Amino acid sequence: MNGVIEMGKMYKIKIKVVEIRGNGKCAAGLKVGDEFEIDKNGQPVPVNFCGWAFNAMWPFITPLRYGGTLPWEKDPNRAFVSCPDPDSTVVFEIIREEDKEDYKDLPAF
Repeated sequence: MNGVIEMGKMYKIKIKVVEIRGNGKCAAGLKVGDEFEIDKNGQPVPVNFCGWAFNAMWPFITPLRYGGTLPWEKDPNRAFVSCPDPDSTVVFEIIREEDKEDYKDLPAF
């Protein structure tokens, strides 16, 4: 990205599994290094993704997707969120990316 974040513009979101705490095994089968995208096709929940984890991430994905920021994060294009599983907590990195496709005519889910 060029460093300029435009409010109201729709960005592509990449979700990356960066750590699995506790027993080290995600009950939904996610593994460190797994990546998922929310792109111009508008698929809000990535295929084969844990619903509980996605529900925990959605409040963080939404502002990043539409040009907002999370004031407690050092990088305005990234957020770190963990799932609610107390035995094997999966930590995700949510990354806002510039996409060459124009999203302005797509629905906002």
